Amino acid sequence: MVIYLQSLLLQKVGEGVKGIKRATKIVATLGPATDSPQTIEQLISSGVDVVRLNFSHGTAEEHRKRAIWVHEAAHRLERDVGVMVDLQGPKIRIGTFKGGEVDLIAGSRFILDLDCEEGNEDRVGLDYKELINDVSDNDTLVLNDGHVVLKVESKSQTKIHCKVIQGGLLSDKKGINRQGGGLSAPALTEKDIRDISVAAEIEADYLAISFPKSATDILLAKEVLKKHSSKAWVIAKIERVEAIKNLQEILDASHGLMVARGDLATEVGEAAVPALQKRMIQMARDKNKLAITATQMMESMIYAPVPTRAEVSDVANAVLDGTDAVMLSAETAAGKYPSRTVSKMSEICLEAEKFVDGVVDNQFLDRTFKSIDQSIAMASLFVALHLKIKAIASFTQSGSTALWISRLNSGVPIYALTPEDSTRRRMSLYRDVEPIFLKHEQNDREQLIRIAEQKLVDSKIVTEGDLIVVTIGEPIGQSGGTNTMKIVKVNVKPLNQAEQLRL
Repeated sequence: MVIYLQSLLLQKVGEGVKGIKRATKIVATLGPATDSPQTIEQLISSGVDVVRLNFSHGTAEEHRKRAIWVHEAAHRLERDVGVMVDLQGPKIRIGTFKGGEVDLIAGSRFILDLDCEEGNEDRVGLDYKELINDVSDNDTLVLNDGHVVLKVESKSQTKIHCKVIQGGLLSDKKGINRQGGGLSAPALTEKDIRDISVAAEIEADYLAISFPKSATDILLAKEVLKKHSSKAWVIAKIERVEAIKNLQEILDASHGLMVARGDLATEVGEAAVPALQKRMIQMARDKNKLAITATQMMESMIYAPVPTRAEVSDVANAVLDGTDAVMLSAETAAGKYPSRTVSKMSEICLEAEKFVDGVVDNQFLDRTFKSIDQSIAMASLFVALHLKIKAIASFTQSGSTALWISRLNSGVPIYALTPEDSTRRRMSLYRDVEPIFLKHEQNDREQLIRIAEQKLVDSKIVTEGDLIVVTIGEPIGQSGGTNTMKIVKVNVKPLNQAEQLRL
């Protein structure tokens, strides 16, 4: 099955898939390769749903400028595009070298030296000064995403003496991890706290927290967001062994998880990551939270115009796992083919989605609902499973009902109708959900449903005689008030003048 799917995907890549709505969302990182209004508009046209502003690089002013370009481009293209601010987190990195890089030889000795200002073949400085207190003899240190491996032999007050176990090129500012975890660096630094104020200023829809160890890190970020009156949702980047141990509490405290496979692999080992990815995605969906799969998904397209077969399979398997979104990092931030990479990823997602199994009846068993609106969401899914429903139309203020509906795959597209700009941008990350602008000023429920029905007809989503499921609440426009599900047979008839003005 895997071989067949891989072959089919590779055959389709490059042909383009038109007229089919992609369920899995794409997050793309902005950077030097996409640093203009024109290239950002090209990215969005190619299929980007959420842009990532990586605060590990660039200035606050650069990020403000890019956020403005994103909103302007999305407006021109009539798209709802979310903005995610990704905090740098603790700088767990080495210092710099005199020539920019060195080639370490296996079996040689190498020193991590707190007093070293400019490194060479024998030693290098540390940005993360606390490393000397976090390591012991015989610890394994992994640098540059696993390309270089050191074994700690001894240490003094300012130096960590190591043996090179796996040699290779090591350049300035590369990351360093202790295999097995145990680094004491806090998830939020002073810089991160300042950057959260910038995230609030640019009205970021998501805030990604780097290297959280427990729910406390997530709750602290939420408190800082609250002080700045930000409504951004918090995504926990799972990168540490400690995070795996505390995964449930981190998930409960956050709005979603990012499977940050680079740093995670250096701490738990590469072989453990695929199973952890599946586990995290499933946990997130079970808890009505979001999941993003990240790191090296289309890495070869930094330089090449086509992905490798392994990358095609990697993206496809993340889709089959049920991830809400797949993420591009250097591929779009610094790559030669940013827009093309997005298009390729979109095509792979579309093909993989053809093989995603829909919900079955037993997935509704043993589920308990805490609210009326959550019960309505599950009821709409059950109906979609047993009738030939063309679409689910969900009137929503906060986006919660659409999120709940999207946690089980019914194979039916979900259209979330809301007047709230921030809600539409946030829903751009929900798998299977397409946000649509529609005012909720009308208090006549039946008239509002008629307007929504016409909106779907005009958008060529449904036609005469199709069945749709509508979820709506009364009073109209009240957050958390979804209390009605209705099955509607599409009846195409002209709207009156007042109704036309509402479209």
